[in-house]
Amino acid sequence: MDFFFQHVPVSGSVLNAAAIVLGGLAGLLLHSRLSQRFITITFQGLGLFTLFLGFLMAQRTQSVLIMVFSIVGGSLLGEWFDLDKRLNRLAEWTKAKIRSKNEKFTEGFVAASLLFCVGSMAILGAIEEGMGEYPRLFITKSFMDLMASAAMGASLGAGVVFSAFPVLVYQGSLTLLAEGVQRVMSPQVIEEVSAVGGLMLLGIGLAILEIKRVKVINMLPALLLAGVLASFFR
Repeated sequence: MDFFFQHVPVSGSVLNAAAIVLGGLAGLLLHSRLSQRFITITFQGLGLFTLFLGFLMAQRTQSVLIMVFSIVGGSLLGEWFDLDKRLNRLAEWTKAKIRSKNEKFTEGFVAASLLFCVGSMAILGAIEEGMGEYPRLFITKSFMDLMASAAMGASLGAGVVFSAFPVLVYQGSLTLLAEGVQRVMSPQVIEEVSAVGGLMLLGIGLAILEIKRVKVINMLPALLLAGVLASFFR
């Protein structure tokens, strides 16, 4: 295992993506053996956990003004580019390529991609690995995502498995970026980005519980904006 982490580029992200694929596949197998009521209650439990995690993360902010400007400004920017529509097109293209008939494929792909990407562990894990340290956070996150992807795979189908690809690209890119911008990614910057990510997780939780559909994808630029504002006003 140590040889793998020492010689494979962005090995922590590779391990995390593999865990998501494995968990998602396990969930698909589990789906055929579970009745709909068990799948529904599993899905509801995951939605509540997502709300709880988002609430905890959002409380980490040290500046409400940075959070407000980031989420509002980032959302407007994302709406301008209509990122939600673009990612849904990607999900539909993937669905067509693999000829999936699952009606929830797109929902599973989008929800899982955001859930696994938007979080403090993804950011902190990338920084830890980018600084040349042993990827302990990514190993821990991999075990957590393994269980979450199994639950989501049972509820939403094959789209969860394919969410491993954006997770690999996102976390791998952050790891490589962290190698060159270590001074910018100060603890305060990480906390503010994570706090805004928590707000986005709350939106995902509301959507999972079918309370309200929130265009969380269009809020993604808020993460970048939070990092920029925290860097200038720390």
